[in-house]
Amino acid sequence: MSTDRMSKCHIETPLGTLEITESGGSITSVRLANPLPGEEALPPTGSVLGSAALQLKQYFAGERREFSLPLRLLGTPFQVRVWRRLISIPYGRTATYGELARDMGMPRGARAVGGACRRNPLLILIPCHRAVGARSLGGFSAPGGLKTKELLLQIERNRSGG
Repeated sequence: MSTDRMSKCHIETPLGTLEITESGGSITSVRLANPLPGEEALPPTGSVLGSAALQLKQYFAGERREFSLPLRLLGTPFQVRVWRRLISIPYGRTATYGELARDMGMPRGARAVGGACRRNPLLILIPCHRAVGARSLGGFSAPGGLKTKELLLQIERNRSGG
């Protein structure tokens, strides 16, 4: 059992309030949340949480396209493999679940890739919003569903000239 102390903070974004969680010097979760009154809102400066908050704010301001943060990917080996592949999709671009599966040597694995996307604990940092269906946007499990996915894709298209 891990004894790493977990810390979290909240930042306001165009999507709503993001909760960023850190444990053992790595970011473990970024999710849309409704913080309780009195929960710490601002990250300590000079911390991993502070760096994550700053980089996410820069992303939403159009000043950052890639993240440079220590991430702890908590999932099955397959999920981690999918999440690492998602990170390689360039800013402002998309790839279909089928393309991602074929790239990973699983020509019939589109649904499995979609399942791994649904379990992504690191919203935006692992850009599962860039994974789409062959004929539609596909799904999105974050609060707000497809509206959230559409907003993230629109933010990136507007800033990448695509």
